[in-house]
Amino acid sequence: MQKLYIIKIGGNVLDDEQVLNSFLKDFSSIQYPKILVHGGGKIATKIGDKMGIESNYVNGRRITDQPTRDLVTMVYGGLINRQIVTTLQHNNCNAIGLTGADGNVIKAVKRPVGDIDFGFVGDIEPKNVNTSFLYFLLKQNVVPVFAPLTYADGTLLNTNADTIASVLAIALSKHFNIRLIYCFEKKGVLKNVDDEGTVIRSIDTAYHHQLLQEKVLFDGILPKLENAFGAIHQGVNEVLIGHSADLLKNMGEETEGTLIRK
Repeated sequence: MQKLYIIKIGGNVLDDEQVLNSFLKDFSSIQYPKILVHGGGKIATKIGDKMGIESNYVNGRRITDQPTRDLVTMVYGGLINRQIVTTLQHNNCNAIGLTGADGNVIKAVKRPVGDIDFGFVGDIEPKNVNTSFLYFLLKQNVVPVFAPLTYADGTLLNTNADTIASVLAIALSKHFNIRLIYCFEKKGVLKNVDDEGTVIRSIDTAYHHQLLQEKVLFDGILPKLENAFGAIHQGVNEVLIGHSADLLKNMGEETEGTLIRK
């Protein structure tokens, strides 16, 4: 099967124009079918603070009331997505910005209220990805760029970008040989978040459970690992977590960062 790279970019990379532009230049140079998924939580938080919209998180996931939903729609689907697409076009990469609502590409279910009410948050499954639409775009050499927004029952929903990347990878694994790469400002999964020399080079399911029990991982990496293992166990060939500057190194066999294994 043909190779497809699904790359998620987030963290402080999006907040640093020079670093982001360097990453997007590297991304544009990849001569394979590719999809980019972006986050933007820190930018949304900064803009929200200026607007008097408080950010609340549980286990690394944002609580999305209606003002926050409107905020992230504006920031993710507007400001960040448009800037990324514009920069990609400047680098001769023909990209199209998408939310889950565009082309009915990712239909969600509003997360039911349990012990925690996450508000306007969407949960998604691979079966609800419009793979035919994505396959058509990729065959036309158009690069989809996903903002972390989906929809259900006529309502836009905030959806974790790591989850979108994982679900897209699972859904498209029937058509492509997938390498899913989570890029951010760290060298990989770190045992000590303040020490780049503590990169864990490889994590399998058993070791993942051990790390969770030991509670040594910082909250921000937990959704990435959850989604990485979800992808690996549902047909995705390769998952890597690493630094945005190592993107081109991670196109080949000798990779940097953390490799996720069954």
